[in-house]
Amino acid sequence: MKLKLLALFLAALMLFSACGKPKTLKTESGELKNLITAQNPIIWDDVPDPDVIRVDDAYYMVSTTMFFMPGCPVMRSYDLVHWEIVCYVYDILEDNAKFNLVGEENSYSRGQWATSIRYHDGKFYVLFCALDQGKTYIFTTADIESGEWERTELDRVFYDASLFFDDDGRVYVVQGIGDVTITELLSDCSGVKPGGVDQKILNSGIVDGLSGAEGSHFYKIGDYYYLLMISYATSTPGVARCELCYRSKTLLGEYEGKTVLCDQMGYYGSGVAQGGIVDTPEGDWYALLFQDHGAVGRVPCLQPVKWTDGWPMMGEDGKAVKEISVYSPEKEWSESSLMSDDEFDSETNELSLFWQWNHNPDNGNWSLTERPGWFRITTSAVTKDIFHTRNVLTHRTEGPTCSSEVKLDFSGLNPGDFAGIAAFQTYSGEVGVYISDDGTPKAYFSTIKRGEEKYIVREEEISGSEIYLKIDFNFSEINEDGSITTNDQARFYYSLDGENWEKIGKSFTMSYDLDLFTGYRTALYCYSTDTAGGSADFDWFHITKN
Repeated sequence: MKLKLLALFLAALMLFSACGKPKTLKTESGELKNLITAQNPIIWDDVPDPDVIRVDDAYYMVSTTMFFMPGCPVMRSYDLVHWEIVCYVYDILEDNAKFNLVGEENSYSRGQWATSIRYHDGKFYVLFCALDQGKTYIFTTADIESGEWERTELDRVFYDASLFFDDDGRVYVVQGIGDVTITELLSDCSGVKPGGVDQKILNSGIVDGLSGAEGSHFYKIGDYYYLLMISYATSTPGVARCELCYRSKTLLGEYEGKTVLCDQMGYYGSGVAQGGIVDTPEGDWYALLFQDHGAVGRVPCLQPVKWTDGWPMMGEDGKAVKEISVYSPEKEWSESSLMSDDEFDSETNELSLFWQWNHNPDNGNWSLTERPGWFRITTSAVTKDIFHTRNVLTHRTEGPTCSSEVKLDFSGLNPGDFAGIAAFQTYSGEVGVYISDDGTPKAYFSTIKRGEEKYIVREEEISGSEIYLKIDFNFSEINEDGSITTNDQARFYYSLDGENWEKIGKSFTMSYDLDLFTGYRTALYCYSTDTAGGSADFDWFHITKN
C-alpha cells in the first residue's frame, strides 16, 4: 500500500512539473521563444538613468549621455537582455558657447539628463531636462528607428521627470527631488497647459521618513497610480541607494509608500535602483535599473518584478538577482556590447553609432573622406588641453576588462601638437605623440585633472611617422566567491611596429567623478597648443573585451 501511494505521489509530482512554466513557448504569430538565463549587469557599460517601454514585441530603452553628441541614445531589444543602439534623438542639443567649448564654457556633468520615454497614440515621446540650459525638451516621432524627431522646448526645468499619459487623454509631467510635483501639459505636449494641474502631490519622506528621493517614473497600472524613485538616503545598513514606490488610487489623492528593493548585489554598498518597469507579451514584469559600478560608470541591471498586494516588489526575496530568466527569440544569452571596432573605411562622413563627440563637433575639421580609410582630425584653434578641445571622439569602455588600440599617422602634426588616445574622465590619462619645438616627435604618457595642468609622466624620442597606441582598462568586479577586486586601473602602451609593445608610465588609477558624471571612455584626440592647422590620421580603432 505504501509503495502504491508513493507511486501515485511521484506521478502527481511529475504531472505538476509538466504543467509548470515551459522552457519554450509560441507567440500568437507562431514564433518560438526560449527561456534563457542572462547575467547582471546585462550591459557592463555606462548606461545611466535607463527608462524602458515595450511596443508590440520590441523594447526601447533610453539613457543619459549628457554632453556627448549625438545625444540620447535609443536602444532596442526583443527580450530585455540583448540590446543594440538603433539611433540618437538629436545630433546636437544646442549650438551655443557651452556646447561649442568656447573659452571656459562647457556642459560637463550637464546637458541631457534622465530621459523619459513613452508611446501614445502611434507616437514616441522622449522628455528630459538640461540644467545648464534652463529648459526641458520633448522630442516626438512616429518612427523611432528611422524617423525624424520633432522638437519642443519648455522654458522650465522638470528635474529627473516622467512623462505620463492618463486614460482620459490628459498628459502630465511628474518630477522633483524630495517634494514631487505634477504639471499638466497641452495635449500635444507643446507647452504647459494654462490653468492646468500644477501642484505638489507628495514628499518622498513618507517612506521611512527619509526625503530626497529623485528619478521619477510614473505609471497607471490597474487601479493604482504608481511612482518609482531612487533614494540616496536609506535606512538599510550597507546599502547607499534603494528603490522606492508610491501609489494612490487617484491621481491627486493621498499616496502611500514602500521600499521595493534595497540591495547592493554584492558591490560596495551601491544599491540597484532608478529606472523603469515594463511588462512582456507573456505577462511577466521586469525592472530595468542601474547600479554605480566604479570607474566604468552606471551599469544597467534587469530585475524580476512580482506584484505583491499591489506593490511591484523587485528582485527575489528582497535581494537583487545576478541571474535573470527571460523568454527570448534567441537560443541562448550572449552579452550585449556597446563597443565595436572601426576601420574608418566609410565612403561618407558618417560615423558608426558607437561613437560620440565630446560636446559639439567642429564638422569642418574632421573627415573620413579626405584620406580614404582614415579618420582625420585637423585643429582649428589653439587649446591648452583635451577638455577644451573640439572633435575629441569618444567610445564607451566595458568591464570587467577591455583594451583599446589605434594606429596613428602623426606626420601632419606641427610643433606644439598632441595626438593619441586617452582614458577620458575628469582625471584622464593620455598616450600619444607630441611634436617638440625643434620638430622632434616624442611618444608620451601624461595625466591631467580637469582644471589643472597636464603632467607628462614619461616621454621618449621616436622616429618615423606612424605609431600604435593601446590602453588596457581593468575595472572593479565581483569574483565568484563574492570577494571584490578593486582594480579600476588603466595601463598605457605604444609600439612602432604593432607587435612589440612598450609600457609607458605607471599604472593609472581611474575613479568615477561627478565633475563629468560619466564612466571612463576611450577618446581619440588631436589638439594644438601653439599654432592651429595640424592634423592626425587614425587608420583604425580596435577594442576588445577580455
